[in-house]
Amino acid sequence: MYETILLTVDLNEDASWQKALPTALEYAKVFGASLHVATVLPDFGMPVVRGFFPDDFQEKAQADIEEQLRTFCAKHVTDGVDAHPVVRVGNVYDEILKLAKEIGSDLIVIGSHQPDLKDYLLGPNAARIVRHSTCSVLVVRG
Repeated sequence: MYETILLTVDLNEDASWQKALPTALEYAKVFGASLHVATVLPDFGMPVVRGFFPDDFQEKAQADIEEQLRTFCAKHVTDGVDAHPVVRVGNVYDEILKLAKEIGSDLIVIGSHQPDLKDYLLGPNAARIVRHSTCSVLVVRG
């Protein structure tokens, strides 16, 4: 039923993946699907914002988050699941929706938790992904 699953994670917020990851892994195993584990790094491209950071900040931040995501996948993705870590830069919901189309995702898995916890996939980002996705979206409550 599913061939390509996209799991969204915020590496700074465990609650964004603690229940969603096991769900995505189970779906990947049952359907023999590949699993793309994605996180989105904010874009510091606006000149007003970029002026406060060193010139190579964005590249270093992206390289660091890519290494963190590879480590995360090696630690948390179980044997038998074909996992692909993906780091995107930009607006969270735009990048997740673009990535889902690029990889031909037939399911996006997003973790959701109590409103008092904060991560950048809660609220308007998750709602926009659900509303605008061309594939199924599974919101896993924490």
